Amino acid sequence: MSRPIDSILIPTDDSEGALAGAKRGIALASRTEADVHVLSVVDVPHDSGELTDAVDSLRSTLEADAEDAVETVAEMVSAHDPDLDVTTTIKRGTPFQTIREYAKRREIDVVTMGTKGRTGLDRVLLGSVTENVLRTARTPVLAVPPNADTPETGVGDVAFDDFLVPTDGSDGAAIAAEWGVALAKRLESMVHALYSVDTSRVSRAQEPDEMLEALEQNGEVAIDAIREQADDAGVSVSGTIATGPPVDVILTAASERGVDLIVMGTHGRTGIGQWFLGSVTENVVRQTDVPVFCVPVSAESP
Repeated sequence: MSRPIDSILIPTDDSEGALAGAKRGIALASRTEADVHVLSVVDVPHDSGELTDAVDSLRSTLEADAEDAVETVAEMVSAHDPDLDVTTTIKRGTPFQTIREYAKRREIDVVTMGTKGRTGLDRVLLGSVTENVLRTARTPVLAVPPNADTPETGVGDVAFDDFLVPTDGSDGAAIAAEWGVALAKRLESMVHALYSVDTSRVSRAQEPDEMLEALEQNGEVAIDAIREQADDAGVSVSGTIATGPPVDVILTAASERGVDLIVMGTHGRTGIGQWFLGSVTENVVRQTDVPVFCVPVSAESP
């Protein structure tokens, strides 16, 4: 990558979902020699004056849990790669806002998060936190589903061999593709570019044949652009134009190819041949068992 990944932020609430995100974050940090920042956010409501003792007690409990959470991840880092620098931090606040602000202030390059956390009065719902971070962050977010690995999977078992890079030809997808190719070069991975011809749009068109032709042409242009980037970077690449709803096409391709990572933009634009990339990305993140590297359109080029 022309601009290296120097720092990775791993938010945690000590849930299984958060630890799944931590595994991927640590593995990526080890492969890129990035510094690791581990953050746990204590989300305690303001007391009304009548519940001061109860709030103080809850805060103390949550802060103790947060200490345990960051220490667990820090120990995972040290066990896998003792040469990595680790910073642990506990903050009070609204989780997604605190994560976003920390990433901005520390100039974090990538945030790695689980897509599901532990619910209950003493835990944040990490899934909703992750979605809010995805929608608002200016930093790429690696969203890791809880079923991406088995409990026995160690950090050293995490693979980054095959990437799926869906595109709709939009500016957002193009930026995500740049990241996908750059990551693949750094990690010596293969890129599979994918474009979906959404037939529902064809059936609604006044001129279905012309619409189908336009969509297919748009797909060829989008795939060729990724091929060219990959060839220039010396990255192995394949390209496919498939037919069907974008989310279904992406999920099917990820499953059939057995990819290790899906790289997508979080914002696209509507128009001929372009699905609304943000909505598609969120649905893929919710449904897939494959980690999704989500790139906002505001992210700096890699």
